[in-house]
Amino acid sequence: MPTIRLSESDQDIANCFPVMHELRPHVDRDGFLAQVKRQMETQHYKLACIEDAGEVVAVAGYRFVEMLAWGKTLYVDDLVTLATRRSEGFGEKLFDWLVDQARQADCDQFHLDSGVQRFGAHRFYLRKRMDITSHHFAMKL
Repeated sequence: MPTIRLSESDQDIANCFPVMHELRPHVDRDGFLAQVKRQMETQHYKLACIEDAGEVVAVAGYRFVEMLAWGKTLYVDDLVTLATRRSEGFGEKLFDWLVDQARQADCDQFHLDSGVQRFGAHRFYLRKRMDITSHHFAMKL
């Protein structure tokens, strides 16, 4: 039976890399562990995963933030399921778990950004009753 758990040890974090790499191909294996650990230390980043038969099949990176604009919020940095395991309910299970984490932490809101090219993800988020509430602007420096 698939289980959701936090990935906190070096090995558990490293086991999430193949899944995360599908969403973040610019992050290399060598830098992944160091960056995740740095984000955990400095930004309270958490990395959750779903394992099925000993294989990590979906991951979510998230953090709790508080902003004037949103109040206390669970912000999802990363949410991805292995391409070969999509449409098996893992993404939905992880999404629902994240929403439950936000509720347990008394968050006012639940937020994530999604690349404009991720049409399948957008259909999923809309089906999960999320609203498109803003445009996100960025500038590479």
